[in-house]
Parts: sequence; C-alpha cells; structure tokens
Amino acid sequence: MPQPALRPVATGYPFSAVVGHADLRLSLLLNAVHPAIGGVLVRGEKGTAKSTVVRALAALLPAAAVVAGCRFSCDPTRPDPACPDGPHTAPESDTRPARLVELPVGATEDRLIGSLDLERALTEGVRAYQPGLLAAAHRGVLYVDEVNLLHDHLVDLLLDAAAMGRAHVEREGVSVSHAASFLLVGTMNPEEGELRPQLLDRFGLTVEVRAARDVDTRTEVIRRRLAFEADPAGFGAAWAAPDAELADQIVTARKALPEVLLPDAELRRIAAVCAAFDVDGMRADLVVARTAVAHAAWRGAPAVEESDVAVAARLALPHRRRRDPFDEPGIEQEQLDQALRDAAEEADRDPDPDNTDGPGGGTPPPDAQDSDTQDSNTPPSDAPTPGNQEQETPKGGDNSRAAAKPDEAFRARTLQIAGVGEGAPGRRSRSRAGSGRALRSSPSQGSGIHLVGTLTAAAPFQRDRGRSGPGLLVRTGDVRKAVREGRESNLVLFAVDASGSMAARKRMSAVTGAVISLLRDAYQRRDKVGLVTFRAGEAELALPPTSSVEAAVARLRNLRTGGRTPLADGLLRAQKTLATERLRDPRRRALLVVVTDGRATVAVNRGGRSSNDPMADALRAAVGIAADGVASVVVDCESGPVRLGLAGKLAAALGGTGLRLEELSADAVAGVVRAARAA
Repeated sequence: MPQPALRPVATGYPFSAVVGHADLRLSLLLNAVHPAIGGVLVRGEKGTAKSTVVRALAALLPAAAVVAGCRFSCDPTRPDPACPDGPHTAPESDTRPARLVELPVGATEDRLIGSLDLERALTEGVRAYQPGLLAAAHRGVLYVDEVNLLHDHLVDLLLDAAAMGRAHVEREGVSVSHAASFLLVGTMNPEEGELRPQLLDRFGLTVEVRAARDVDTRTEVIRRRLAFEADPAGFGAAWAAPDAELADQIVTARKALPEVLLPDAELRRIAAVCAAFDVDGMRADLVVARTAVAHAAWRGAPAVEESDVAVAARLALPHRRRRDPFDEPGIEQEQLDQALRDAAEEADRDPDPDNTDGPGGGTPPPDAQDSDTQDSNTPPSDAPTPGNQEQETPKGGDNSRAAAKPDEAFRARTLQIAGVGEGAPGRRSRSRAGSGRALRSSPSQGSGIHLVGTLTAAAPFQRDRGRSGPGLLVRTGDVRKAVREGRESNLVLFAVDASGSMAARKRMSAVTGAVISLLRDAYQRRDKVGLVTFRAGEAELALPPTSSVEAAVARLRNLRTGGRTPLADGLLRAQKTLATERLRDPRRRALLVVVTDGRATVAVNRGGRSSNDPMADALRAAVGIAADGVASVVVDCESGPVRLGLAGKLAAALGGTGLRLEELSADAVAGVVRAARAA
C-alpha cells in the first residue's frame, strides 16, 4: 500500500494526537466528507479540548480551487453568477488551503456580513462593499466558540445564511448578495446557558464531551500536551503521518460519496427511527440519511447498512428530540437499540411489491452488521434525571416534603422593566444598544459612527472646503453617531415562598408550573436568572444568578416545602443578592419576581431578638428594595373565598406590579406587564 504524501507540519495541535473523544472526531470527519450534513455542535464542560479538536480539523481539509482574485472564493468550475466580484468568464484558477474562520462572541454585525468600504467611500467617493467573515468562510469552516453566548442579532444572521447558503447585505446604501456555504462548527458549555432552538436545529450533528475519569487516559492527555508545549514542531512532525493518512481518507471518501447506494430498506429504517423519537419536521431524516451515506463512504462500503444508520442516528437525533427547552438532551443507547429493532420491521417490509422502478425498489437490504455504537461519553441508562429523582427525607426532625409535580407549563405573559436601559443584548426590555435598529443619527448621542449621517452632514460643504477630486473632505464636526434601540437581557431573580401555607391545597403544583413557565420565557429572552426560596424559618439562595436557566428549573423541580413563612428574610436575601450582582454587572437591570401569598409568620431576628410583627418586617424590607431602584412583580398565590390581600400590600411597598397567579398566562390576559420602577 503506497504511503500517503506528508503535508506540511501543522503549527497547531495535531488532530490524530487527540486522546479519546471518538464521537467528536468522527462527527468532524464525516462533515469534512459530506459538508451538506450541516455541521457539528460540541457540548461539554470546560477544559475538554473542544476548541483544540475543531481547530486541528482545518489541517486535514483538502485545498480549495478558487477563482483567482475573487474575494468570495468562487469555484472556477461553477462560479457564482451573482458574485459581487463577477462575472467570472473563463476564470483563472488558483489553489489555497482550506479556511477555518473563527467568529468571536463579541463580533459586530458589519464584521460578520460586511459593510461599506469606509476607506474607499471617503477617499474615492464610491460605494464599495467590504466582505465580512461569512464571505471568508465560504467553502470552508465557520467556527463559533461559546456559540450559546453569541448575540441574538448575529444568531439571526447566521440562521439566514445557513438556511439559504447566501448572505444578503442591505445597509448603509449597499445592497449585495453573495454565496455563503460553510461548515458550521460550534462549541459550548451548557452550564453557561442553552442555545436557541432555531440555531440548535441548524447543526447537523451534536456531540457531548466529558473529561475521562480513567487515570491512564488522563495521564496520556497530560503527557501529550506537555510534549507539544515543549516542542510544537517536533510533536507535529511525529504525528504528521497519521494526519496525512486521515487527510487522504477524506479525499478518497469524498470521491466515493456520489457512488454510495442508499437502499430503500435503509431509507425506511431511517424514517422509522426518526418517527420513533418524535422529532419535528423532516430535517432530522435528511441529516441522518446524509450522515449514514458519509459513514459508509468513510469506511469504504458501497452501500449504506444498518450500522451506518445506527451511528448517524446517535449523532443526529439527541438535540432534535427535545420537546421542551428544559428536557435533558441525549439519547440512551438502550432507547436507540430499541428504536432500531422496531425499525427493522419497516426496513424489511416492501410497501409496494409491484413497484421496482423507484430508487432501491424491490431490492433486498444488505445484511445488517453488528456495530458497537456505545460511546464512552453516553451516560448509563439508569442515571437519574432531574424531576424523577427519589426525594429523601432529611434527618434531624425536618418534616418538610417534596413539592408536588409542577403543573403543565404555559406561554407566559411578558414581564418588562420600564424605561430604557443599557444592558447586555437580549429580548426583554428596551435598551440603548450598540447593535440593533438605528433610529437616527446624532452629533453627540449614540454609539459607533452613523456613516450615512456623517457623509450627509459633510456633503454640503465640499465646495467651501476646496474639494477638487474624488472623495469627501470630512471634519470632526461632521461625525454623527448612530442612536440605536434594541432589546436587553435582564437579571430575573425569583423569590419563591415554599412554606406550609403555600403547600396547602396543592397550590405548589400551580406555583412551580407558573415559575417554570416564566423561566422558559427567560430562556427565550436570554436572561440571567436566580432563585431564592424561603421556608421553615430561613431563606436560601437556591441558585446564584446564572445564564443556565436549566439549573433553575432543576432546583425548582427538587424544591422542598413546608414550615413557617420568613417573608422578610426572603426579601432581605433577595436584596443582598441583587446588590452583589449590581457590583458585578452594573449595566444589567434586575427584575425581582416574588411568588407568595403574602402571609408572613416569621419575624426578622435582630441581635438575638425577634420582632413581634412579621408583616411589618416584610413591608420594611420591601421599601428597602424599592429604594434601591429594583423593578418588581409580586405574583399573588392567595386562594379561597376569604382573601387578605397581603400580596397586594407587598407589591405597593415594593413600588411594583401585582398579579394574580392565573394572570401570568399570555393566553388568558393580553398585554405586557411593565414594572413600575425604571432603573
């Protein structure tokens, strides 16, 4: 067998030198073989070499033939007829290495899609387009590290480009459309928040990575990393041959890909497996089919077999079977095996024995081969999941009990903070943002240069300034800033009463269901959330403010109830938490959501002495929160024919809005609730 030609030694960590992560490496290689799969999303804890593996992939990709001088990497055999650098008639061909373009989390919109070429506009007086990162990534890899932290307006642009394979630019007097077909690879740490469902579905495959717990494996990881840091060139040369072999295998599999057969029996198997997991739409079926074909080409098989479908389903379905943002991702191997066994009946059944003209019609499926598809990263089937763990009764005489199962979540009414803030981009309250819709230009207010406004301000004075050639003469006084209005994310802190009065009459089911609905709304609006609970004479910060809304849902589902109601302590703990977060992130406005029936039964303990009026203590704590300028909403959970209206008094003391529990549903009550106080 001829030895593969050695490629130039890569300056980064070699792909072949990565220890473990078999599914991650396979997913990236399959996408390199068949880019139409749609990319890879890599989920995992910090420090698991996610970025290292992705960056190492670029060294394996074949070089690309491009039209010489084309900034948009047009294929000389099929140039884009709408290319802004075209038309390309009898183009001269050039070859360049495959590109891996990184999209930083803090990138601006014009850096992503391109913008008016400011230099040419000012010096030559012409409207010229400056390409962005989407143009650079065409026919290459677009890598987004921490993709779950990407600003929403950039996510929208990525969705459009990924869906259409083109980028459309309509800004600053420039109207351009160019091809933008790329392999999208994203990495994320789920602890820092989840990904929007629309973008999640755009990734063809998803992989969960975890650090190995085996001592020998961890030892080898350390050994190789230290060797690489001591001598990068020597380490890369030692792994050059395995990398070159993988690169040649990618080229071979790409050439074989069009000839790989997908029998009708395997098509039916794919459809049956996707139907068994109740995935939305047909994208999952197409991705599984493409991945199975790529896997068959990768192992040199002439046709897709059951083992290829099993691998494809394991990689393509976990992130698509989530029916709710807070469902646990992933597929247990036992579930997949059962679905494949059930799908075998469909694969063996000929729906129309008389039809032998269609693709694969009447052709018996190839013999299925057993394949060990268990990934070491797949959690065991008996692992507990949030919401179904057995609740143990604490020792020490605590007579608390687990809260009843939450009611079904619903579409929650929107809660907003009044006024205009300047917080992190999101989807809740109005903000003066560095991105978003430009309302107007201003000589003093706003952020960034409003280019059209600047040029318009300078244009009337060109003759007076002695302009004699192309371009504009711009003075400092001509510069205009863009006044933009967007949406910001907020800190939503929940203070939930879990005392005995709330647990009575099974109200806690409705309460937890309502709070989960609000948490789902916070997830969609990219908020940070925190959870304070108070019961049994004390308040607890059950979840410090975090971007992981899923963690809040897990805490809420495991909530314990019972005991007396320390309402004042709960409010004081919330006030302290908000003050700490204000020091950490002074621009992010906070919304306090207090869920209670207002019946305070435990007074504040001051120096070993307790007050005789628990409700007065609670109202004093509420006035203190209002003095801090915190927007608040009180959800009144009181029920029954006789109501004391204590939650309403609490809302008045907070200077916020009071709502009945049933008014949280957007379907029941139309409109938006704005907190009374603006930061």
